[in-house]
Amino acid sequence: MPTRHDIRNVAIVAHVDHGKTTLVDAMLKQAGAFAEHAAEKLDDRMMDSNDLEREKGITILAKNTAVKYHPKDGGDPITINIIDTPGHADFGGEVERGLSMVDAVVLLVDASEGPLPQTRFVLRKALSARMPVILCINKTDRPDSRIDEVVNETYDLFLDLDADEDQIEFPIVYACARDGVASLTKPEDGTVPADSENLQPFFTTLLEHAPAPEYDADAPLQAHVTNLDADNFLGRIALLRVEQGELKKGQTVAWIKRDGTMSNVRITELMMTEALTRKPAEKAGPGDICAVAGIPDIMIGETLADPENPIALPLITVDEPAISMTIGTNTSPLVGKGGKGHKVTARQVKDRLDRELIGNVSLRVLDTERPDAWEVQGRGELALAILVETMRREGFELTVGKPEVVTKVIDGKTHEPIERLTIDSPEEHLGAITQLMATRKGRMETMTNHGSGWIRMEWIVPSRGLIGFRTEFLTQTRGTGIAHSLFEGHEPWFGELRTRHNGSLVADRSGSVTPFAMINLQERGVIFTEPGTEVYEGMIIGENSRSDDMDVNITKEKKLTNMRAASADTTENVVPPRKLSLEQSLEFCRDDECIEVTPETVRIRKVVLDQKERGRTASRAKR
Repeated sequence: MPTRHDIRNVAIVAHVDHGKTTLVDAMLKQAGAFAEHAAEKLDDRMMDSNDLEREKGITILAKNTAVKYHPKDGGDPITINIIDTPGHADFGGEVERGLSMVDAVVLLVDASEGPLPQTRFVLRKALSARMPVILCINKTDRPDSRIDEVVNETYDLFLDLDADEDQIEFPIVYACARDGVASLTKPEDGTVPADSENLQPFFTTLLEHAPAPEYDADAPLQAHVTNLDADNFLGRIALLRVEQGELKKGQTVAWIKRDGTMSNVRITELMMTEALTRKPAEKAGPGDICAVAGIPDIMIGETLADPENPIALPLITVDEPAISMTIGTNTSPLVGKGGKGHKVTARQVKDRLDRELIGNVSLRVLDTERPDAWEVQGRGELALAILVETMRREGFELTVGKPEVVTKVIDGKTHEPIERLTIDSPEEHLGAITQLMATRKGRMETMTNHGSGWIRMEWIVPSRGLIGFRTEFLTQTRGTGIAHSLFEGHEPWFGELRTRHNGSLVADRSGSVTPFAMINLQERGVIFTEPGTEVYEGMIIGENSRSDDMDVNITKEKKLTNMRAASADTTENVVPPRKLSLEQSLEFCRDDECIEVTPETVRIRKVVLDQKERGRTASRAKR
């Protein structure tokens, strides 16, 4: 079959924070993608263009870039299309989409941490797609690096995932992406590779082991839509990989939709990626990754084909969602009072959720009994929290319910999703972690001690048990523990879980929080609100030190009299309130509680605001 030797398509996959985006930065700079004066002004992590990605330090959306590599022997330049994928399993839909565009995978592994759960997740996807893998051991300069052990652990992982002989015989590159240095010879632990000054060995390995795209010269046009973007002037832009044939600007093509129907459309604009920008192009051939405009309703997974001989490509399939939450309009007494321009109607919320479905293949939106609330299902808690945070920044006011698991009925029995949780922690916290996992119905699978004072444990735990787990885990391990989980499958229902033992302090009237009331209540528990904060009946203002809920008056004022008290000159200090982020609020929530999210604030409240109605419901439940 004819082969295009002037192009390579690769995806960089790894666990969170192992250096994917940093490596792509170094590749862009060293391949001459920017002029010298421009390269000096560039930020780190250029590919993380989203505000949330920069704040959280993680990649959320899969993005593509292209570098022109000029071989040292003076041959023709080769275009390397690079897909930077997220490392978090919650954004697995992005990884699956990225892998559908490429012919090879660069697996990045930290020289100290070794293969972790998300490494297993992304590698399993690559091996099932029958792709060749190039292993890159990154961060060799870490003082605690253990390169030989990490390589052996990676071989074990390949064997564990049933890789065949060709896939196990992978090339290994040792790199320090931060310094832009790579080598094929193993450096000493804790050092930067000394026999190289740049990423030249990495580029050479990439060209040798990443297969060039093959195509059939007589085949009709086939192009697969793998991602979507938007432009103020061009409208919806479809990113696609051309599998067969040629795509030209102004060409009329057959658009094969998800339901199998077809219509003829015209390509009004064709663009190819160079570094971080898209530039107009006249045509794209087999193996090219390009962007087209002119098809307003095109969706991910659909095919552009030859009008005279239309052949559809398979749709992109993603894993089933495991976590769901209810998202609806804001129903609190303070709705719309935060500022101008807030989006508060059910129609606006529904339109925004429908818009999210266009670009996010791993999300589902289902109707509920109420016309102003919808059940949103996704891969994990983080993915749903990112969606809510994005909508909040766009000016939406929402009511968000407690995250719940998506169950399945298998052979007449209810099954729930389970996760494989890997914990790295100093060994003195072993007892606290074991106790924490026991209350969440966790089952320990393995435990290893590297002899460095740290232990690694693997647990099988129901996904329900991990809702609200992270904050408590960091508290128990004094902020030193590292925990990562991966969807493992479904098992029979584990029974009731009580993960939060403390009740809530609930405001019993509307008004403003006073320091006097806070001083009286701070012995009862932990307060979440500051003096001057507007509260309403049913709003949660703190965490009770006991297991039951307590209705309190947080707006009580000190009565002034003309009598001088003996304690008048003594000062009392208000303990600073604990401020909860959106993720922490979701973790704190109980079944009868929900979260009010506005562009300015995040408040936790009872689903039923009226105190008497809640009391009646509780007494009925006891009967």
